[in-house]
Amino acid sequence: MTTPLTVASLFDRLQDRLELTWVAGQGGRQRSIRYQPGDDRSDVSLVGHLNFIHPHRIQLIGQTEFGYLADLRKNSRKDAVNQLFGDNSDLIIACENVSLPDDLRQRADAVPLAILASPLPSQEIIGHLQYLYGSLFAQRVILHGVYMEVMGIGVLITGDPSVGKSELALELVSRGHRLIADDIPEFARVAPDVLNGTCPELLRDFLEVRGLGILNIRAMFGDSAIKQNKYLRLVIHLEKMSEEEIRGIDRLFGNRRTREVLGIAVPEITLPVAPGRNLAVMVEAAARTHILALKGYDAGQVFVERHQQQIDQNTHD
Repeated sequence: MTTPLTVASLFDRLQDRLELTWVAGQGGRQRSIRYQPGDDRSDVSLVGHLNFIHPHRIQLIGQTEFGYLADLRKNSRKDAVNQLFGDNSDLIIACENVSLPDDLRQRADAVPLAILASPLPSQEIIGHLQYLYGSLFAQRVILHGVYMEVMGIGVLITGDPSVGKSELALELVSRGHRLIADDIPEFARVAPDVLNGTCPELLRDFLEVRGLGILNIRAMFGDSAIKQNKYLRLVIHLEKMSEEEIRGIDRLFGNRRTREVLGIAVPEITLPVAPGRNLAVMVEAAARTHILALKGYDAGQVFVERHQQQIDQNTHD
């Protein structure tokens, strides 16, 4: 998404979550919130508490800010209100059940500048707004492969055409794992080290398997076989190999490397495709191994250390 979000669309997206209601400024529904994450050309930030020195596109007014405005003298209050409804503001949210005075409501209708109300605390509202904008304007890339949830983590299965990605995905689904996207999963960088993978709406629920055609996984296996999104944690690359190439793989640590996606290093394991190999079991094992690695356990390293300890003991004996 490259176009700014409007006040109306923001309200529609977060109305239920933030318990939003319209207070005033209905004429400002289509005003664009002029902010994109990563744009350093402006000294105006997205959202924050009432601030006239470092203004925000979305100004929050809670009990503290309301008390500040109420304590100002007439002329100072007039100046503060002028700044609040100035060029930098695109939306005002009254939080913590604050009841705004009539002069602010009238000014909002006159500008027009929308004022919304939420009973939630300001920090919770800020968190939701930042997450929304991070998701909408995140860097995105489409990768070829089948995206699955295996053992609770996001696993992207890649490989050359006809290598068996879809057949493997179908077997994994039959073993209780979940399909997210076939062929062209989309990944968005929603945090400095997090990639969220989703499926284009047009392809959701479908898996193409050569010889069977298009399968509706939800219709065949039920809702539990489909996952809407998942953070990418592991890439499994399928590669056809000769016996000689398979023998050349490191027997202790396997065929591991990292793959960079949108600037984030993602662990990648290459699995040989050869007759008699149960790839579904190997993908499950790879996912379990990765989960153990996240907890600090490396079986290959433990194996080496155990043998080194035995060698040291025999040497001393």
